[in-house]
Amino acid sequence: MQGQLDTVLDAKGRWQAQQLAQALAHEAVDAIVASDLSRALATAAPLADARGLRVQREPGLRERCFGVFEGFTYADIERHWPDDVARWRARDPSAAPPRGERLGAFYERCLAVADRLALRYAGRSVIWVTHGGVLDCLHRAASRVALDAPRTWTLDNASVNRLLHGDLGLMLVGWGDVGHLSTPTVDTREA
Repeated sequence: MQGQLDTVLDAKGRWQAQQLAQALAHEAVDAIVASDLSRALATAAPLADARGLRVQREPGLRERCFGVFEGFTYADIERHWPDDVARWRARDPSAAPPRGERLGAFYERCLAVADRLALRYAGRSVIWVTHGGVLDCLHRAASRVALDAPRTWTLDNASVNRLLHGDLGLMLVGWGDVGHLSTPTVDTREA
């Protein structure tokens, strides 16, 4: 469980970041905003470098804080905190792992930062580089899906997900494009 642990990209992640930059090379982009965690910044770097832009760091785009779960395997989490895991898996908005972020509070944080960034960059095309949990919240808001409803969409690393922000809030334009990741051209195994 990563959560807000500041981990780095492995070889596969670095390759995915390069592929993402190539896939979006011909799109007009006015700014790139990323979570301030290393793995998001490293994903954003090739996108920014190709355009001569500076990545804007946004702590509000961080992954959910999973407290004591962070750094443990899912099996270890299940073994040590079964009651907390049951509430987490049930998507209870009031649930939080010990010393972690409540799901409902995390959702509100994600929507607040989305609104703030949409206002800051109104009328411009902006790439946000963030994490799966944040993307899940944004998808739910744009699709008007309840926070406690089961997820029926994918959250793939380095996927292209398109959202618009308008008078009615977020709107889903496209989701889960991973065509640029279909054929590795380099050895992505760790040495």
